[in-house]
Amino acid sequence: MNGGALVTGGGQGLGKEIALRLAARGYAVHVTDIDATLAAQTAAEIGGLAWGSAVDVRCMDACRAAANQTVERAGSLELWVNNAGILETGPIWQHDMDLWHRVIEINLTGTLHGLSAALEVMRPNDGGHIVNIASLAGLVAVPGEAVYAATKHGVLGLSLSTLADLRVAGFTGIEISCICPDGIWTPMIYDRLQEPEAAMSFSGTLLQPGQVADLVEQVLDRPRPVTSKPVWRGVLARASATAPRLALRALPVIRALGRMQQRRLVRKGAPERK
Repeated sequence: MNGGALVTGGGQGLGKEIALRLAARGYAVHVTDIDATLAAQTAAEIGGLAWGSAVDVRCMDACRAAANQTVERAGSLELWVNNAGILETGPIWQHDMDLWHRVIEINLTGTLHGLSAALEVMRPNDGGHIVNIASLAGLVAVPGEAVYAATKHGVLGLSLSTLADLRVAGFTGIEISCICPDGIWTPMIYDRLQEPEAAMSFSGTLLQPGQVADLVEQVLDRPRPVTSKPVWRGVLARASATAPRLALRALPVIRALGRMQQRRLVRKGAPERK
């Protein structure tokens, strides 16, 4: 057995796929989700040493308790995957402050809580791996997804700065890896085919959860601070960030391609949900 692994937002979609992969790799998987029923169902599907519990990542005490429970039941916490997140679309002036705060608290503060809770357990032994599910939206401007993009930029800054702090402090056995995928066909975007504001999520390669779970397995075998998929989109995003004025000129074209993809998927019928 590889020890304990915890996945937030593990009750469905990408989180569920990651939990299944980790169990296959020999981890005792603690499946957490704000929905206790979904967490329990995924854990039951995995079987073996897996178990589920309700965790609201907006609460630091809940994340800390989940970390300690993982150690108690699995004997260690070797891996923490910050996967929980939500997407809201539209310009910031179309939404109230409560919605802004909800996106920030789940996507960014939730990742901070998970990261901190994991490090409390991992630092004494200088060992473990934290994988944060970010997004290509963390690398470049995304019209229609400003608050979401802000949180994913924050996840990258938090992750890379914390990794630097660990190395400066002499911790060499703890890894932090960020996964930056293109749009993923999960419940987060199932029902956004008709939303023009979500066009950028459809402007590239629509990934299946298994393709992103592949990346998680890759960084477990070979940790990397940032991994993007498709690679060419990551390269383009980084290049765009170095020339924001030119990138802004190109965004209307990219957004139009996303709208075309949305309409094409509506005509053809949406891809199979996995």
